[in-house]
Amino acid sequence: MPSNFEIAFPWALFLLPLPLLIYWLFPPLRMRSASLQLPNYDRAVAYTNQKTRKSSFIKKRGFFRSLVLVAIWILIVAALTNPQLVGKPEMKVKTSRNFLIAADISFSMAQEDWEIDGKKVRRWEAVKSVMREFIKKREGDRMGLIFFGSSAYIQAPFTPELETVNQMLDEADVGMAGQMTHIGKAITKGVGMFEKDTIKTKVMLLLTDGIDAGTDILPLDAADMAREDSVMIYTIGIGTPGNRGSDLDENTLKEIAELTGGQYFLAKDNKRLQEIYAELDKLEPMEYEEEKNKPITLLYPYPLGAALALMMVLTFLLMIVNLLESISNRKEVYNE
Repeated sequence: MPSNFEIAFPWALFLLPLPLLIYWLFPPLRMRSASLQLPNYDRAVAYTNQKTRKSSFIKKRGFFRSLVLVAIWILIVAALTNPQLVGKPEMKVKTSRNFLIAADISFSMAQEDWEIDGKKVRRWEAVKSVMREFIKKREGDRMGLIFFGSSAYIQAPFTPELETVNQMLDEADVGMAGQMTHIGKAITKGVGMFEKDTIKTKVMLLLTDGIDAGTDILPLDAADMAREDSVMIYTIGIGTPGNRGSDLDENTLKEIAELTGGQYFLAKDNKRLQEIYAELDKLEPMEYEEEKNKPITLLYPYPLGAALALMMVLTFLLMIVNLLESISNRKEVYNE
């Protein structure tokens, strides 16, 4: 992610000329030392007719030492400005929709006419294998599960915990809701779940391989209730219409989708079901929003660390110079 360089405290730059102001405003340090006692000093002064006066010795710094001190001060001021790299606000997934999966687990879903990795499996096992991956990708959605057969029941209420939803999916099996297919009951149960929640965007995914056998409420009447409650229904037909063992009612599924503003898909095999879930990801994409806090990388430790390193080097070099001067002075005294 690209970042912009910023200075948090630019006013600290006004401290740069502070050493020069101190140098100009304050007098140099005067150091007193014992004077050299000379015999007949007063007579020499009288003879030369000169007056005695106080004097001072100003120790001059070398150019290298002054240069290093200037560099240290510049680095300290640079640290005080608090330089930093400020990135753009990160995007996070926005919880903006309830997504309900209503899956048919009637006895017809136990037919072993689908394949996974070359092996014949039950329709329900194939549907679950693809549905798991679909649920994992729905980060930001509050997912819910309804399973239906002769009756419809809530397996997982709306929750952002997708791992929990997948666990509840794994615990369901064919026949747990009865042997018949009551699509109207499933839609009605789903509408009831949406009514108890406050999120406005409501999406239902209805999967079935059969024809509605219910008498309590017809699928289209239930779909009309869903439309009035602003619930969009995507329908997926499982199987191949016209084949032996298939009771799929495509016309009803198409009308349910059209009535609620959704779409109908036909999944004849596992590969096509994966493609349908990919299309649903595009039709109902994740929504993102900017986080309030911007990612900031503080840079002041670098100039501050460099200043401390220069101070340590300068101190070490001065110690060596003083040591060498001390040794040299001792040699001179010894030679004398």
